[in-house]
Amino acid sequence: MKTTVFSTHKFEEPHLVAANKGKHELNLLDVRLTEITVSLAQGADAVSLFTSDDASAEVLDKLSAFGIKYIALRTAGYNNVNTKKAAELGIKVSRVPSYSPYAIAEHTVALILALNRKLIRSHNRVRDMNFSLNGLTGFDLNGKTVGVMGTGKIGAILVKILHGFGCKIMTFDTSEDESLVEKYGVCYTDCKTLCSESDIISLHVPLTPSTKHLINDKHISLMKPGVMLINTSRGGLVDTKAVIQGLKSGKVGYFGMDVYEEEEGLFFEDHSDEILQDDVIARLMTFNNVLITSHQAFLTDTALTNIADTTIYNLDCFEKQIDSGNEVANN
Repeated sequence: MKTTVFSTHKFEEPHLVAANKGKHELNLLDVRLTEITVSLAQGADAVSLFTSDDASAEVLDKLSAFGIKYIALRTAGYNNVNTKKAAELGIKVSRVPSYSPYAIAEHTVALILALNRKLIRSHNRVRDMNFSLNGLTGFDLNGKTVGVMGTGKIGAILVKILHGFGCKIMTFDTSEDESLVEKYGVCYTDCKTLCSESDIISLHVPLTPSTKHLINDKHISLMKPGVMLINTSRGGLVDTKAVIQGLKSGKVGYFGMDVYEEEEGLFFEDHSDEILQDDVIARLMTFNNVLITSHQAFLTDTALTNIADTTIYNLDCFEKQIDSGNEVANN
């Protein structure tokens, strides 16, 4: 199957080639899919998309006009795809529902520990031959209350890890996982209570109209002074300007983010020779209690292998017209 692979990164290319084993004709492009670049898909049967690719209604119309019938996402989330429009056009969409929830959960803990123990600041000091410990005091995770918003695969693994640290864990989700209650003493509660009683809050819910800007002025006002906020889920869950105000007032004591609402065209690319045009993230970068990683939580060898294997499997299924089980519900 001729497939145009948009947003191909160097870190994933060898995994895709190895998984493909020469079965499909892959046209690996490093450019994002947009209304401007969509013409590059002409002649293909399918396209493969990544997080920052644009599969809006306008782009889908053009893909359909080129005869594209299949979209193979290399992600679990599909909020960048207008699934209703895809259904109307008869375009089938597949995704990678699970590649390595451990990768995301472990990166979340890495952000928590690095912020708490001020590892970046400490490392930079030592490189400058400054071995002072002043200003580097952290806190014990043991005994702290952590609020985990979302107890799907990633949230559940995070709960397991945090339980090992001796944390008290509160959770918020539309459905309860009784096994987490039984094994780790998790306490399910409402969003307001979680915000008001947690020392650390970590986000692991999908981005939907109801969860957009879940972390906003209202919920931040309920939080403990000096709360640690971590987002490794979706950038749109957080009203970044509200968090900046929280950081300025001291209400938010630490902020770790691996995703950003306006990351399209910014993350995954080298802008080191450019002037940063995004004033919001530029302001965030001025705080020494903020740690930003550029959507790398998934970036482990295991995850990349699983993403590539599932993507190629989905293309196999499209070619054979067999339901892969990974098709996105068009609703």
